[in-house]
Amino acid sequence: MNNLASFSAPKITVVGTGYLGATHAISMAVLGFDVLGFDVDHHKIAQLRTGKVPFFEPGLPEKLEEALASGRLHFTTNMDKVAGFGDVHFVCVGTPQSADSTAANLSYVDAAFSELAARITRKALLVGKSTVPIGTAARLTQMVQDISPLGPELELAWNPEFLREGFAVQDTLHPDRLVFGVASEWAEAMLRRTFLPLLDEGIPLIVADLATAELVKVAANSFLATKISFINAMAEVCECTSADVSLLAQALSLDSRIGGRFLKPGLGFGGGCLPKDIRAFKHRAEELGVGQAVRFLGEVDSINNRRRVRTVDLIRELAGGDLTGVRVAALGAAFKPNSDDVRDAPALDVARLLYMEGAVVTVYDPEANANAHRLYPDLNYVGSLAEAADQADVVALLTEWEEFRQADPNSLGARVRHRRILDGRHALDPDRYTSKGWEYRALGRPYQPAVRVRQNVEKPATQLPL
Repeated sequence: MNNLASFSAPKITVVGTGYLGATHAISMAVLGFDVLGFDVDHHKIAQLRTGKVPFFEPGLPEKLEEALASGRLHFTTNMDKVAGFGDVHFVCVGTPQSADSTAANLSYVDAAFSELAARITRKALLVGKSTVPIGTAARLTQMVQDISPLGPELELAWNPEFLREGFAVQDTLHPDRLVFGVASEWAEAMLRRTFLPLLDEGIPLIVADLATAELVKVAANSFLATKISFINAMAEVCECTSADVSLLAQALSLDSRIGGRFLKPGLGFGGGCLPKDIRAFKHRAEELGVGQAVRFLGEVDSINNRRRVRTVDLIRELAGGDLTGVRVAALGAAFKPNSDDVRDAPALDVARLLYMEGAVVTVYDPEANANAHRLYPDLNYVGSLAEAADQADVVALLTEWEEFRQADPNSLGARVRHRRILDGRHALDPDRYTSKGWEYRALGRPYQPAVRVRQNVEKPATQLPL
């Protein structure tokens, strides 16, 4: 496996052009490989062919334009072309939570591998990147070798992804590590050729068996979820003792054994990965007879969900105890900033709960309004922060977009009916708001009343300056 640069670069296919697959296909083309992306969604493929990314991800449209201009990136809806084109086939389809349990739905994964296996007629490597329960790769290996005319000559490997939405380009082109789950030296050599530009950069590589490679992603997500829920559990303690969880988190972060990353109190985690992955991991562990080892993940999930209910409690308290008819400006719908992903989004869940209690909820998100509207069409959606804040009784910051962080308290105050703000992400400076007459609440922090200021009698500006 030495002198890998002397080998020809493999041709790469990517099956599934959702968030993971599109990012991977574009990035591999940027790295210099010939890439063919596949999806059954004709509209999505048409968008990608014309240079349009079907979702919001900073920096990715520019990389797509670069990859298309190079002539190295193409897209198709024809699986026969995929099978004939590739030396290394990456499967990047979704593994959503099953409709009737917390298990992962593997139907898309199974379909992708079986469709490829039935068509491939020369030695090639199938590589899973989707997040799957441990044991899936072993099962799929047997399945594809039973289906394929090549039999055992068709090999399978696992290469988990570690993308952070909002930083996907950086995480693909400059990852903090690579993990190869392989069953042969040939499979390892093929993956080394495929990731040679990153290996030459010095990216750390872990070569493991298939089961360990599968476990890396779910273990990492479980640890991150646990760390987030830990500090939010401390926020619950702080709320009944008048302690300040933000100061507690700061003190803990200075311990080098703990560190500050993901030790941020607030509304909790969401999105298409952490919630469903920890649930599927717990489900799979129970199937394997080791459910007790990860039983704590159930409480991690519970703590996370309680934060949403508690956020509504604080908004109700700010409004005087009853949400009926209260106008709430819900700032944010995506599960995190720099994303339009509203899957299991805490912000949107809070907005829905407020609406169910009779509040008049107006939602504004810089990128996720359209996706949020498809999920919850009964909520009001507007196109600017100024519109959302207009005549609001309570402002609730639910997703920490930079636009919301940088908003001017005075300009915002000129729009609202009452200066009351709920900081669901610990993203604001409390003193900056209370000094301008705002009542400030945040999860795990003591109530901070407004500092008395002269009442603003000026007519609100037509547009909110930021």
